[in-house]
Amino acid sequence: MKKSYSFRCINASCGATHPASRKLYRCPSCSDLLDLAFEYSGLDPEQLKATFRQRRASNDPLDVSGVWRYREMLPFEPEDLKHAVTLGEGNTPLIKAPRSADYAGIKNLTIKHLGWNPSGSFKDYGMTIAVCQARKLGSKVVACASTGNTSASMAAYCARTDLKPVVFIPEGQIAYGKLSQTLDYGAVTIQLKGDFDVAMGLVEDLSSETDLYLMNSINPFRLEGQKTVMYGLFEQLDWKIPDRIVVPGGNLGNSSSYGKALIELKELGFIDKVPRITIIQAAGASPLYRTLVSSSAELVPVEDAFTLASAIKIGHPISWKKAVRTLNFTDGWCDVVTEQEIADAKAVLGRDGIGCEPASATTVAGLKKLIETAERIPDITIDPDEDIVAILT
Repeated sequence: MKKSYSFRCINASCGATHPASRKLYRCPSCSDLLDLAFEYSGLDPEQLKATFRQRRASNDPLDVSGVWRYREMLPFEPEDLKHAVTLGEGNTPLIKAPRSADYAGIKNLTIKHLGWNPSGSFKDYGMTIAVCQARKLGSKVVACASTGNTSASMAAYCARTDLKPVVFIPEGQIAYGKLSQTLDYGAVTIQLKGDFDVAMGLVEDLSSETDLYLMNSINPFRLEGQKTVMYGLFEQLDWKIPDRIVVPGGNLGNSSSYGKALIELKELGFIDKVPRITIIQAAGASPLYRTLVSSSAELVPVEDAFTLASAIKIGHPISWKKAVRTLNFTDGWCDVVTEQEIADAKAVLGRDGIGCEPASATTVAGLKKLIETAERIPDITIDPDEDIVAILT
């Protein structure tokens, strides 16, 4: 099997391609977002599925990793793997949640708990890839804007290298447990006045003006790692594809990466069924929902976004266009839930013995709302008998 890959602009009217060896986050031609686009020859899906499964019996660190195990689907050549840094990320469990299913009004709910990663969040899936690319490019300093999870993940992986991590946090808007992790791992942490979007704008500007390498999800390499959540999920299900996958919506990189994985897996013949992606946002931080319900061609941002689910308190999500692409490809849905609905769902998940941060509980809260709303609004098509996977980030 052979593969090639390059950056490609997601703007259909542009579609420019650029070498993946460049330090790019936006298209130099039109400033829109970039994908990593792949071309394969001689790819055999069934053979690769067997290879992925065989590696689970190996003690090689790259085979143990639930990200690098799928390296044929990642934007690196064999010689690049010397730059890889792994903490054994991925391999997160599937857990049946009968009490949460009953609460939501559905018959079958499976939880994919990404919080079982080394730093405690899904960010590790993407960060191991971004750190590899930073090392490949010869970077010395990397940076991110963060309300918690990204900073802890970036700092953890950089602690295993000679990369210097710098974190920009919005004043008073970071989860303190994650801040303590970030400091433990040795990151330089700078507090800014303003919210996450202000911090993100500053990091993006600094990256374009200096040698600093940006590690937020605007970086296409981050999403390449996060898309392996779908590979791992389907492998755990013996490639029996669920009807629906529900995911929290913040900066929208995660849902975007899942959509990209599904597009590629379908085109390459790994799957013949596409699950519907359902994105749930907090009512006080719901720019994607507002954009969709208003049928706007441009993002409808939320100024002064508010939710106690701090991980998704984002008013100007960078990956919103990619998230819309995901919803379109999967015939998906987006909805919002209140603070009370989030808190109630988190408590119910606890009764299933499953702990999570509030942002993750939006998935169960959203399912309950969809079932209740579908009884009144025919346009909402969700069946209580569906095979549903909720992602806890």
